Amino acid sequence: MVLALKYRPKRFEEIIGQDAIVKTLTNALDKNRLAHAYLFSGLRGAGKTTTARIFSKALQCEKGPTSSPCETCENCIMANENRHIDIIEMDAASNRKIEDIRELIEHTKYKPTLGKYKIFIIDEVHMLTNEAFNALLKTLEEPPEYVKFIMATTDPLKLPATILSRVQHFRFNKIPESTIESYLQRVLTQENVEFEDEALRLIVKSAKGSVRDSLTLLDQAIAYCGGKIELDKVVEMLGVINPEIISQIFKAIIENDKEKLKEIIKEIKDYDIESVLDEIILFLKDALFNGGLPLITVQRFFNIISDSRELIKYNSDNEFILSLMFFRMVEATKPHKIDDLIKNLEQKIDIDSYKPKDLPNITKPDPEELFKTLIAKIKEKDYDLGLCFETSVKFISFENNELKWESCPDIECKNMLRRFFSPVIRPLINEIFGLNVKIIPQKCPESPKPQPQPQQPQTQKKTNSPLNDKSEQVISKVREVFGSDVKITKILHKS
Repeated sequence: MVLALKYRPKRFEEIIGQDAIVKTLTNALDKNRLAHAYLFSGLRGAGKTTTARIFSKALQCEKGPTSSPCETCENCIMANENRHIDIIEMDAASNRKIEDIRELIEHTKYKPTLGKYKIFIIDEVHMLTNEAFNALLKTLEEPPEYVKFIMATTDPLKLPATILSRVQHFRFNKIPESTIESYLQRVLTQENVEFEDEALRLIVKSAKGSVRDSLTLLDQAIAYCGGKIELDKVVEMLGVINPEIISQIFKAIIENDKEKLKEIIKEIKDYDIESVLDEIILFLKDALFNGGLPLITVQRFFNIISDSRELIKYNSDNEFILSLMFFRMVEATKPHKIDDLIKNLEQKIDIDSYKPKDLPNITKPDPEELFKTLIAKIKEKDYDLGLCFETSVKFISFENNELKWESCPDIECKNMLRRFFSPVIRPLINEIFGLNVKIIPQKCPESPKPQPQPQQPQTQKKTNSPLNDKSEQVISKVREVFGSDVKITKILHKS
């Protein structure tokens, strides 16, 4: 029997790396606080299906529900042999249609035959179709009291929210490598197989957190290595680079030994380049956590590896890609501090011999000319406003960022200047004289008042106004038409 099946846990105490989940389920069994549906999610080989089977056995045990099944009753024996009639396992990857779920729902109508519950274990539940999920919703929400659902998946994000809201979700963590290594050591001790720690550690790394994968690789290593599991043989079996070679690569990179790198590249060019990059990333991860390399150097190396992965898509020449990657890493280890760059530039450029070019003499513009420009700009905006400003405002001086002028507007110009100063005049002053110009207006000197003249006695005089002249012309025309004997009476309006 293969090791993955031979050493598959049968009790909660044998599950490794999932202590929180085991504690929750055992407490629920002992206190009889059971849900009607559970969802186990996590990486492959983390123990989802194994936990579901142990939990089902604990529910069906004659002494149960209990966290410690007796292992002697008929229910426990049949559960351990995977032939219990009331524990129904379904692979959703191959039974994913709505017809399969309808058949499952039909089974829920019948009470269990031998056990206390009818338990449905649905593996890879994320493979079900949307129609199948919708058909399952009602039964999953309100199943009969004797029905329990246990679903397992590696991708819970593909499940609809309506399913997730109806189940208790248990997330299985990635099992630490140290825990898997200790577990494999116990297995090899029971199997009476000698091993090297480095070889076992390489098997655990290749399994990437999966207990089932690590047991499968261990079974393969026992068959390949014979009596003793050695590092060199495991490297040959897995087709990966020896960790010592990875150490030699980075030693040559740090020491800027390009000839050594060329030798190593010729040695590893026939390996799968993806696996080479994976091994390098694992080495850098350990170096980062152990402080073997500075953070900035590790970051540069990761950027170079990322670029190399993109290059694999366009170039199948492993030797070229590895050479480019390693030589870029050599350059990345060189210090590129700003002080060093400045020193390098100083060595190339003779600063003492550098003389700045003579700047041309820049004469300041005449303030009066600037004021004339201001008037012209105002006239461009509004001619009447500019004319009013020109006749009312007289330039005095412009010193120390202070613009002095004399302002003598009449009432009409005063109102116009006050109205358009902020929107028109002030922006033009800022444009011509500068933003922080302070304006100091000065009032024009008052003109002497005229002396009052003595009043003349008012006498009624006959004024020869244009109106009187026209009235006389009208009267003469009337006499010509109606005769000279016509009596004409003038009516004067008092003003």
